[in-house]
Amino acid sequence: MIIKFGTSGWRGIIARDFTFDNVRLAAQGIAQYLRAELANPESGLFERHPLVIIGYDTRFLGREFSLAVAEVLAANGLEPLLCDRPTPTPVISHTIRSRKAIGGINLTASHNPAEYQGLKFSTSNGAPAHPEVTRQIETNCAQLMERQWAFKGAVIGTFKCKTFDPQPAYFKQLNKLVDFAAIRRAKMKIAVELMYGTGRGYLDALLAKAGAKITVFHDELNPLFGGHHPEPDAHGMEAVSKFVRSGKAQIGLGLDGDADRFGIVDKDGTWLTPNQILALALYHLKKNRGWTGAVVRTVPTSHQVDAVAAMLGVKVHETPVGFKYIGALMESEPIIVGGEESGGLSVKGHVPEKDGILACLLMAELVATERKSLGQILKELAKQCGEFHSERINIPIQPASKDAIMAKLGAGLESVGEFKVEKFITTDGFKFLLPNHEWVAFRASGTEPLFRCYIEAKSVANLKKLRVACKALLAG
Repeated sequence: MIIKFGTSGWRGIIARDFTFDNVRLAAQGIAQYLRAELANPESGLFERHPLVIIGYDTRFLGREFSLAVAEVLAANGLEPLLCDRPTPTPVISHTIRSRKAIGGINLTASHNPAEYQGLKFSTSNGAPAHPEVTRQIETNCAQLMERQWAFKGAVIGTFKCKTFDPQPAYFKQLNKLVDFAAIRRAKMKIAVELMYGTGRGYLDALLAKAGAKITVFHDELNPLFGGHHPEPDAHGMEAVSKFVRSGKAQIGLGLDGDADRFGIVDKDGTWLTPNQILALALYHLKKNRGWTGAVVRTVPTSHQVDAVAAMLGVKVHETPVGFKYIGALMESEPIIVGGEESGGLSVKGHVPEKDGILACLLMAELVATERKSLGQILKELAKQCGEFHSERINIPIQPASKDAIMAKLGAGLESVGEFKVEKFITTDGFKFLLPNHEWVAFRASGTEPLFRCYIEAKSVANLKKLRVACKALLAG
């Protein structure tokens, strides 16, 4: 078994890849990295107090895996501090910062199906670890395996670790970022989809405290997530969409399993894309809150964000896929909001990590402030910025043809179908800018024989043409 960290940590199937032995191995690799940093005079962690925050989500054996991690850290002279219940990823990120910890380990597989579990390492600023850090941890793990390292721990689940409640400090932080008074004045009716995840007692509690009348879906613990993967996409938010469409609520707000991704349903029951929500967040924070700074998005995220930014006089940054790149920029300069098309968002003055709870609250605040539906606001923006039609599709390929396709795309294209290529961007994958602010982008999957294709057009007709052209391009 090779411990490999992807965009959001190491993930595997429980009892096949994600075993207690492998979790301890990963924890030892992280412990060695941290001990080396603590001993390095040139490191920002030099001689710091060795506190490490540990959290877990609602998946099978989450607490037991986290105790196994804590035991390994303690054996290495580090001080583990465990969240007292399944905890949202952004809350763990905030705790790392507020308690001045040297890092954090989160046992979560986010929105993946129930059979998966994961381990995510965050650095001392609360951000997902950068590739240069995870590569060192991977090297440590590989060397440990070569030496046939083993750890004799306590009986699973019996290790005693100090615990704490991270909720109060996080609520205090959100009170600085969200205008709860506006939500209170609006006397809102809100449907909340918690997907059996860690958002329970966070999003619902904050909205109830703000005086909203809430109807909560799936707030009980269920490690199988009701038989569905806990992702607040259009399918995952179907029950809420139906409820809102019936007139019983004016907006629907949803979270994934670890509450770092969001799902938003408008007054008419329409599920809004993360691309649209990022544009709306920028619009709201700049126009209604008067925030200053730039906006940052990933390569495959909609240029609707750019159009709204241009209207508001805001600079745009583009990064590779992965919130760690967005977070790094948010740490280095004033960024009003940063986000990505897969459903991650954070704002200035907050953590350099995705926060679905905050994103949901900001959308409720926007509706309360303007007394309009999100769809109405989007229509008004379209009059000023034009329409944007975006989609992401997975295009299967023959495994043997992957290298040839990569070479073909990497050499650049003169056109995509009938659309002339005006600019070629290789920041992450292959992105081709077309006339009239339309574009396509391709990223090869690291685990499956397919390419992820991102398409954005100014009309439905052109979206269809580009979809056909992209499929033909990869087939050819």
